[in-house]
Amino acid sequence: MESENYFVADTCHVVIIGGGHAGCEAALACARMGLKTILFALSPDSIAMMPCNPSIGGTSKGHLVREIDALGGEMGKNIDKTFLQNRMLNRGKGPAVYSLRAQADKARYHTEMKRTLENTPNLDIKQGEITDILTDENKRVTGVRAESGNVYLCRAAVLCTGTYLKSRCLYGSTVIESGPNGLRNSRRLSECLEKLGIKLQRFKTGTPARVDRRSLDFSKMQIQPGDEKITPFSFENSPEDIEREQIPCHLTYTNSETHRIIRENLSRSPLYGGIIKGVGPRYCPSIEDKVVRFSDKERHQLFIEPEGEDTNEMYVQGMSSSLPADVQLRMYRTVPGMENVKIVRNAYAIEYDCLSSNQLKLSLELKEVGGLFSAGQFNGTSGYEEAAAQGIMAGINAVKYIRGEKPFILDRSEGYIGVLIDDVVTKTSAEPYRMMTSRAEYRLLLRQDNADLRLSDYGYELGLINEERYKKFCEKRRLVEEEIKRVSAIHFGPKKEVNDLLERLGSKPIKNGVKLTELIKRPEASYELLAEIDPDRPDLPDSVKEQVNIQIKYEDYIKRQTEQVEKFKRLEGKRIPDDIDYSEVSSLRLEARQKLELIRPENIGHASRISGVSPADINMLLVYLKALGGKSK
Repeated sequence: MESENYFVADTCHVVIIGGGHAGCEAALACARMGLKTILFALSPDSIAMMPCNPSIGGTSKGHLVREIDALGGEMGKNIDKTFLQNRMLNRGKGPAVYSLRAQADKARYHTEMKRTLENTPNLDIKQGEITDILTDENKRVTGVRAESGNVYLCRAAVLCTGTYLKSRCLYGSTVIESGPNGLRNSRRLSECLEKLGIKLQRFKTGTPARVDRRSLDFSKMQIQPGDEKITPFSFENSPEDIEREQIPCHLTYTNSETHRIIRENLSRSPLYGGIIKGVGPRYCPSIEDKVVRFSDKERHQLFIEPEGEDTNEMYVQGMSSSLPADVQLRMYRTVPGMENVKIVRNAYAIEYDCLSSNQLKLSLELKEVGGLFSAGQFNGTSGYEEAAAQGIMAGINAVKYIRGEKPFILDRSEGYIGVLIDDVVTKTSAEPYRMMTSRAEYRLLLRQDNADLRLSDYGYELGLINEERYKKFCEKRRLVEEEIKRVSAIHFGPKKEVNDLLERLGSKPIKNGVKLTELIKRPEASYELLAEIDPDRPDLPDSVKEQVNIQIKYEDYIKRQTEQVEKFKRLEGKRIPDDIDYSEVSSLRLEARQKLELIRPENIGHASRISGVSPADINMLLVYLKALGGKSK
């Protein structure tokens, strides 16, 4: 601690800096694990705010939300309380890529999450900007200083600053020094972090305009209803628990006139005029980027989505922009159904400071500062779901750090959360990182439907899942296992009732004896569709039936991927000493040595995923470690 006089306003175990989706999950994890926690937000009105798309989930992101819930997090429960529309995406594909998505009531999502935080024991919320991280002579966190000068002593802190560090919003020649939605930004923390030896970089993202519902002609658009049967995000809820009337979204498209206006005004975009220096997300480009990069496309789809039940504001997904206000109005009015549109809030780009994430350990602790953890968009990621996933993990590991326990780390074979964090820490990203199903090597095992079976044991052991919920989970797991065992013992001969059913399903009749599991594996059939030839079948919950069907139908593929995971685990189990000096491994190429020294991987599997480290380098490293092990005996 510095020698100057200071006023200690409070003492706690953990300080969370920022109240976005990462901050909420981090704070709840710390408090629920029994540590006194203070969450600082620039404004309590920004807690769990959705400055961009008011939705939760989507392709691969739905997997993250269900994993957060399986660990005992809050995002899934909160969207189940506040959704306007619920849809399961990718139903035309296999269950590995099914992804749940819900349109949120933006105001209610914030209100419900804030209420949860306010009523959580061990957790206090304070308004204010944190300007300094205080450390001892060993560069370990001892407290934080607020803009008031007040000091809050703590043993760990979690940076969840989102897009607020030295942020500025831009459209056309208009540059506003603020955070998203015109909220105040954080001006001084960046300087403190750089003094601590933390390297920052500049990223940018953007958002489309919000328009007045009353100025739209929905008859010229395609209606997009929600699913008839609702699927909850939280494993604690059943469809009946959250059933409600849903609000439709609508689909429309840009056209050649839209694209002409954009092309003619590119020079007025700060993105193309050189005003914006930050790097934007490749997978969520502005409409200017789309028109330039995909010049052969005649149109781009736009989803018109409600922001809430009690507002006329609509979100125009697919049309984020940093063009001037006059150009925005002209181009929006070329879209079918938007000829008379009134813009409530202009689209804008936002630039902000964020972390070069190779400075992180897999626990999300900064390598440079003991007890300082980081989560969310500050780590160079994009999306509420990615932020929340990092938040719960950073919160858990802050508690583990204070207790002197081994960090809690999910590997790539255990969850999308493991893939996300491993990618962020290992692969230097030149743009905001977005989770996608293609990033997960073992996605058939990491389905969103089985997140509870994969992760609930961890949630219970951590103290984030209570006894009652865990008992219900264990009962579900028992029912799944027993039903698979029962079904696997059933054989059929070529009986008339069996072949009649197969014929109705459009499936080939059987001529010899066959197991029921073999019939379930047929593309035309399923566990549910074959119920009438299985009269002894017990009455089971839908969630159990789903697992029985998937685990039987994809048994061979799952077995093959499980074998791949076992090989992966062997590499992950080969630890690399913390104090290894890569300069002594003379057989390594210079680039590999530099990358290994920068990332400091924890095991051989981790090292093998570093860009610039080849299989030959890994073999050389294994030889060196084997020799090192022999010398140490």
